[in-house]
Amino acid sequence: MKKILIVEDDASLILGLESALQDDGYETYTARTGMEGFRQAKEYQPDLLILDLMLPGMSGLEICKRLRDEGIKTPVIMLTSKAEENDKVLGLELGADDYVTKPFSVRELLARVRAHLRREDTTTAAAEAVPEKFCFGEVVVDFKRHEVYNAGKLQGLTNREFRLLEFCIRHPGELLTRDRLLNEIWGYDVYPTTRTVDNHILRLRKYIEPDPENPRYIKTIRGAGYLFEKVQ
Repeated sequence: MKKILIVEDDASLILGLESALQDDGYETYTARTGMEGFRQAKEYQPDLLILDLMLPGMSGLEICKRLRDEGIKTPVIMLTSKAEENDKVLGLELGADDYVTKPFSVRELLARVRAHLRREDTTTAAAEAVPEKFCFGEVVVDFKRHEVYNAGKLQGLTNREFRLLEFCIRHPGELLTRDRLLNEIWGYDVYPTTRTVDNHILRLRKYIEPDPENPRYIKTIRGAGYLFEKVQ
């Protein structure tokens, strides 16, 4: 049974979400403060985290950042209000996987929960079918540990940056359009434009390219997208 942690300070919303998730076959844990949510996320190791942006003691943004800094890759769906929509981009940049704006449909949230858990299961199955490590140039990608080393130094990729690199590696020599990357890595149209893909690729190149201004591995196909080319 998949485990889901709900971190939300609204008791009535917790009750509704917990009931809906349990009816859908999930085991649930709840926390109403940021510190308690952070503690439970580490202790219970849930399969997915539903995280409110504004919480007593520690914000959802801080929780997400701390989890990612500690290498915890649990998928995070962040809950925001209309007034907090400007923070959703920051949340995604810090490693959140998705967001839902209040008020929201419980059916929509459940659909997103199922989609993210399916994606995690698919990623796990794919990882089992390939070597645990992949090397190119001075870069070593450890799929099992979700770690990337360049010249022996651990690189600080976010969860989404790692997934983007992994997708590129698993599709060498293929044209990867921005729309395809948005659909495969983000799963939803959470940004108004595909510029976010370009920004993530720029950051990714800083971790893996000898010269990010003249990339050898993740190449730009002008007007079309990107292509990963393994060059020794």
